[in-house]
Amino acid sequence: MDRLAILLPVAPLLSAVLITLFAGRMARPSVARLSVGFAAFTTVLAIGLLTLHFQQPQSHTVSFGWGALYLDPLGSVMAVLVSAISLVVHVYSVRYMAEDAGYGRFFALLDLMTMTILLMVTAGDLITLLVAWHLVGVLLYFLLGHDLRREEAQRYAFWTFITYRLGDVPMVLAALLLYQAFGTVSLPELFSHIAETPDVATILGLPLAPTVALLVALAAFARSAQFPLHTWLPYTMEGPTPVSALMHAGIVNAGGFVINRFAPVYVHAGDVLHLVFAVGLVTAILGSVLMLTQNDIKKSLGYSTMGQMGFMFVEVGVGAFSLAIYHLIAHGLFKGTLFLGAGGMIGNARKQDGVPHDEVYTFVVERRAAGSRLPWLLAAAITVVVPFVLLGLSHWLLGGGFVGEQGAIILLFFGWVTGAQLLFATYRMQAESPWRLMAMIVLSLTVVVAGYTLMEHAFGQFLYPDSTLSQRIYEAASIPLSTFYGLVGLVTAVVVLGWLATFYTLANRGRQNGPASAFRLALYSLISREFYVADIFAWLSQAVLGISRRLNVWSRWV
Repeated sequence: MDRLAILLPVAPLLSAVLITLFAGRMARPSVARLSVGFAAFTTVLAIGLLTLHFQQPQSHTVSFGWGALYLDPLGSVMAVLVSAISLVVHVYSVRYMAEDAGYGRFFALLDLMTMTILLMVTAGDLITLLVAWHLVGVLLYFLLGHDLRREEAQRYAFWTFITYRLGDVPMVLAALLLYQAFGTVSLPELFSHIAETPDVATILGLPLAPTVALLVALAAFARSAQFPLHTWLPYTMEGPTPVSALMHAGIVNAGGFVINRFAPVYVHAGDVLHLVFAVGLVTAILGSVLMLTQNDIKKSLGYSTMGQMGFMFVEVGVGAFSLAIYHLIAHGLFKGTLFLGAGGMIGNARKQDGVPHDEVYTFVVERRAAGSRLPWLLAAAITVVVPFVLLGLSHWLLGGGFVGEQGAIILLFFGWVTGAQLLFATYRMQAESPWRLMAMIVLSLTVVVAGYTLMEHAFGQFLYPDSTLSQRIYEAASIPLSTFYGLVGLVTAVVVLGWLATFYTLANRGRQNGPASAFRLALYSLISREFYVADIFAWLSQAVLGISRRLNVWSRWV
């Protein structure tokens, strides 16, 4: 197993070296076959290591030269995700990049990025983790700016590079504090020391565990596009589409991974988990809102990723670490697929005539009977009650004590809102048989919720077989019961009243005619300018440049 583990990052590195040395002498199909072949070998190798881990579940460290690899459930699962998405991106790039002048260079960069991410997710010591963490940002810069003729791609690649460097600083500080406190760089040894002496202090008398947890969280915020460090993500869409898909293989979602890697530290950092929850919630809301207002499909997907990363941090903030990894994997698979299919969607959209399918169009052109809706009060009741019952029953069947966990209740709340949104969207779709449509949606929701809950439960037991660790993380993320239930009751009441008002308005008012109100125009301006976050950063950049120019002039007279 040790040799196979070493081969995992070595295989894509070897592919990149061979392409770099012989690309000038090889035809493009040969370059593609070489790179895809090594990517397929890496994927098979990762699956084999995960299979061996099922047979021998003990985690262990593999040393190599200056570093070490750590084979545990988290690293094994992430290695399969990274290599599988990388293989799909390699195959897609064979034809997508066929006319690109830097064909061989692009595949070499893909291989190097795959190697670096695999090194990051299996790192067993601080040095290997820091090296891989830094190289991911460097290689992403070259991949995003692959097309040297596009000025926008170069500008936003540099923007991403600077943001990633900001995320490197707290990670380096966290590593220095850990080494200064315990004198070792081995991650398993560090986690053992923290478990034995959680109250150890560091520089300036600061508690070590909360300080390290905060620094790791700050690094994760920058890497996973959390507010207000999110502006780089939507503009990376100027890069090649395969790179946008590859970013979901441990690049943009690396924040969720690194917090899970330092899970033993967060047992002693409840306040940091509360901060992670708040930042993730704001990011999820803003990303979802901005996604709905974009007219560029790739930029819309970029903001969708921002929102999903926010939800992932919400899960971390409530203590559901294993659920965050499950979310990371599921989102990486389907969002990577969406990016690879974006070009086809644009092509299909150009073939549409753009005629709205209203009741007149449906009756005259398609010659179908006009659709109808369920009574609004009944539809509202189904929307509010059905998702709550399904989610509650599914969690109760798997673990009846979930009501005592605040994190589980919060996740149920978000699941309830999501299910209610699905049913509301169904209500807005006028159908010939609204009862049949609603029944099919409820049945589909039942299957999805049951499968999701079962998978999450089994996945959590695999990642964290020590239930004590998971329970302690949930406890660290908790807040006083009186405050918690008060907030839950208030937010639930607001959501229910909001759904009722929305159903009533849609059922009785119909389409709104006339000019938009001043409030709606102001809201539209705010959202269309992306809450002015990028403008503020641009202003700050100009201010810093102005100050530097003044200092430069002043220094000449000193």
